[in-house]
Amino acid sequence: MAADTALAVRHSPAPPHPLVEFWRYFRQNKGALLGLAVIVAMTLTAVFADALAPHPPAEQFRDALLRPPIWQDGGTTRFMLGTDDIGRCMLSRLIHGARVSMVVGVSVIALGLFLGVVLGLLAGFFPGPVDIGIMRLMDTLLALPALLLAIVVVAILGPGLFNAMMAVSVVVLPGFARLTRAAVLTELSKDYVTAARMTGARLPRLMFITVLPNCLAPLIVQATLGFSTAILDTAALGFLGLGAQPPTPEWGTMLSDALQFIQRAWWVVTFPGAAILVTVLAFNLMGDGLRDALDPKLKR
Repeated sequence: MAADTALAVRHSPAPPHPLVEFWRYFRQNKGALLGLAVIVAMTLTAVFADALAPHPPAEQFRDALLRPPIWQDGGTTRFMLGTDDIGRCMLSRLIHGARVSMVVGVSVIALGLFLGVVLGLLAGFFPGPVDIGIMRLMDTLLALPALLLAIVVVAILGPGLFNAMMAVSVVVLPGFARLTRAAVLTELSKDYVTAARMTGARLPRLMFITVLPNCLAPLIVQATLGFSTAILDTAALGFLGLGAQPPTPEWGTMLSDALQFIQRAWWVVTFPGAAILVTVLAFNLMGDGLRDALDPKLKR
C-alpha cells in the first residue's frame, strides 16, 4: 500500500510555474487581452515615435492650415489625419503624444508607488503615532477631489509638464500607501513572519525582503489602474493650461488648443480625445484582468 502511494506521488504532475498559471487565468479575460494589445502597440509607438511620425511634431506647414483627414474632400496622403490651425501634422503630434503620455504614466506611477510603499510599510510596522500620523495625512489627501488637489499642487509649483507629473504623483500616493499598509497588516500575523523574527531577521530585511514581496499582487493591479489615472489627470491639467505647455504634443494640451475649432474642424478635437479614451480604457481593462488573475478568490 505504501509502495503504491509512493508511486502515485512520484508520477503526479508537477505544479505549473506561477507565470504559466498566471497567463492561463489572464488570457481567459478577452478584454484584458485587448487592453494588453493596445498597451503594447502604444509602447512601441512611443519608443519608435521618431521613425513612425511622418513629420516633426512642431513643424508648421503654412500652406496646409486645418487640412482635413485623407478620407474627406481636401485631404491628402501627406497629412493622413489632417492638420491643426497652424499647419502641424495631427498624426505626428498624436504619435509623439503617445510618448509623452507613456513617460508621464511611468514617472508618476514609479514615484507614487515608491513613496506609497515606503509610507505603507512604515505605517504597518510601527503602530501608534507613526501609523496614525501617516494615515491621517493620507486621509487628508483623499478628502480632496483628485483634480482639485492636482490643481492646488500645480498652482504652488507652477505650470509645466514636470510639475504636473509631481502633482499627479501626490494624487495617486494615498492609494498606494493605504493598500500597502493593509497588505502588511495582513502578512504580519502569518507564521512565516514570526519565524523570520525568531531567526533574528533585522527590520529592513523583514520589511523589504520578507513581507513586501507577498504584498506585490494588489500593488501591481493598483499601479496598472493608476497608470490610466495618471494619463487622464495629466491630460486634464494640460487642457486647463496647467500641464504641458505648447508646442509639446501632449493630448490634453492639443485638446485645449483646438477647442475653438470644434465646429469647423472636428478632427483636431476628436483624435486627441479618442487617444486619451482608448489608452485609459486599455489600462483599465488590463487592470481588471490582472486583478482576476492575481487574486485567488477570483480565479475560476
